[in-house]
Parts: sequence; structure tokens; C-alpha cells
Amino acid sequence: MALLSTVRGATWGRLVTRHFSHAARHGERPGGEELSRLLLDDLVPTSRLELLFGMTPCLLALQAARRSVARLLLQAGKAGLQGKRAELLRMAEARDIPVLRPRRQKLDTMCRYQVHQGVCMEVSPLRPRPWREAGEASPGDDPQQLWLVLDGIQDPRNFGAVLRSAHFLGVDKVITSRRNSCPLTPVVSKSSAGAMEVMDVFSTDDLTGFLQTKAQQGWLVAGTVGCPSTEDPQSSEIPIMSCLEFLWERPTLLVLAPRPAGNEGSGLSQEVQASCQLLLTILPRRQLPPGLESLNVSVAAGILLHSICSQRKGFPTEGERRQLLQDPQEPSARSEGLSMAQHPGLSSGPEKERQNEG
Repeated sequence: MALLSTVRGATWGRLVTRHFSHAARHGERPGGEELSRLLLDDLVPTSRLELLFGMTPCLLALQAARRSVARLLLQAGKAGLQGKRAELLRMAEARDIPVLRPRRQKLDTMCRYQVHQGVCMEVSPLRPRPWREAGEASPGDDPQQLWLVLDGIQDPRNFGAVLRSAHFLGVDKVITSRRNSCPLTPVVSKSSAGAMEVMDVFSTDDLTGFLQTKAQQGWLVAGTVGCPSTEDPQSSEIPIMSCLEFLWERPTLLVLAPRPAGNEGSGLSQEVQASCQLLLTILPRRQLPPGLESLNVSVAAGILLHSICSQRKGFPTEGERRQLLQDPQEPSARSEGLSMAQHPGLSSGPEKERQNEG
């Protein structure tokens, strides 16, 4: 029976690919009547694969080509496939990936009712790489290097949101603690808007040892804390500074950890905090009642990373950013080589793609 199921799945895959290739050769738009006939709800289960869901994660996973893809699943419907769905079909055809069209109810069940946008892929899992594969970047190579170190982020949606901000703002590397961190799951990918598919995420079994090694190489290890007035007195031996006052003058490791609910201390473990040379904080703009002294880790990550990355050389000044937003086609802006689409800190993709996301 297992052999029969495998043959059955492979046969359907060849049929789907054959139909798509026929349409492509005749210059027809992918989708429409050609694919409306290819409805298959009796999907053959597969092992050792995971179900990636969402338009952008699936599209970026195909573009990055870091995963093995078993099948592309597109929700069946009467309308022809256009835009990004058509692009997915073209990429799948180019790689001989079978394309199946289950009904909405089947996709909902397979995705456990996550928001899949009618697009799923059966793919091999992604794993963090050992941190030593990140390369031996020395402080002399580039003084403005920023590695984001995540300790104990177990919520996949927080993890994904942090990765999205890190990629958008130009973080060079992301390092996680292998023992107590969320793996690179499809939920993380969806929450990151697909950033996980194109980022290199590394991990270490010995986070404290990693921080100490980088400090010996000349890197600044900067931890993060909540409001100074509520911190544990033991942290007073390490300087605490507002993120707005921090000057990015040498390669930096920014260490983030979620604060446990109800805990007035730092989210960093004592061992990790002891390895930090500086602690950065986000100061509130009003008096806060107990329990509101800290931010969600993904929100804090965005604020901290922006305050640091805005100091990167070549990052537009406030006046230049205002001019770009008011008139991006102004000749003076073009002459200086500044554009929203060209700068990695201001754009998440080409202008046309951003408009399509709206």
C-alpha cells in the first residue's frame, strides 16, 4: 500500500506538471481552465516534511532554494491564477515540483486553521547552522557590524517578528541559543513574513562561551534590560544606558531575551548578563504602573535595532528621509543616489511588490 501511495502521488505530480507545461508552451496564462481540472483532495501524506504556509513564505522559499520541496498546494477555485500565484506556478514548473489543488477545507485542516492565503508547500525543515559557520569577522573589517543574539525566545510569533525586524533593519547575523529557543518552524516563517527563508540563522550550545569569545576578539557585548529603577540591584555593576545615547563605534552583539511575566529582573540569565559589558534600555515617556515597565520582546527588538542601525554610515539623515518621502523623484535626491527601494534599511522589496502587499 505504501508503494501504491508513492506511485499515485508521483503520477499526479507528473500529470499536473504536464498540464502546466502545455499551457506555458502555448503562451497561456497559468491557471484558469487548465488548472481548474486538476482538483485533488485525496492528498497522499508524507513523512519527514513540514507544511509551509502563506504566500510570501512559500514564494521566498522557492526563490532561496534552501529547502527541498515535495509539492506545492494551491487552493482550488474557479478564477484563474494571477500575480504571485502565477509566479509560484512558473517557479514550480521550472523545478519540476508537482502542483496540487485541494479545496479550502482540506488546506484549513492541513494547516490547523492557520492563515494560509490559499498557498502551502510540503518542504524539508530548516535548521540553524553552527555559529562558527558565521565567519570570523574581525573588528578591523567593519566597525559597524551588528549581530543579534536571542536567548530563550520560545514563542514562534515573537521569534518571527524579531527576525522580520532584524532583516528589514540590516542586522548582519542572528544567533540563537539552541537549548531554550524556538526552532525554525513554519509559524516562525509566516510571522516573519518569509524573512526566515532568506536569512542565515545560527545557533550555539554555549551562549555564555560564545559571548566571551567574541568579547575577547574585541566585540562589544550589549545586553538589554527594562526600566533601570526596577532592575535587580546586582545589575548595577554593569553600566546601563538609554538606547538613544548609545554610540555604535565598534562591532556589537545585541543580546535580547524575553522578560518572564511578573519578574521585575532582567530577562537575561545571570550568566549571560555577567558576560555583557553594557546594558541598553528603552526609557518610557510617562510614569508606568507595576507590570507595564517592559515591552514585548519583538517590539523592543524593533526599537533597539532602529536606534542602533540608524547610525550606520550611509543611512539617510532625517532631512534626507523627509525629502524622499515627500518627493522621491526629486533630481537632487537622485543625484545623491538615495532611493527608498535601494536602501536596505528603508525598503523591504521593490516598489511594485510593496504595492501588491497592500
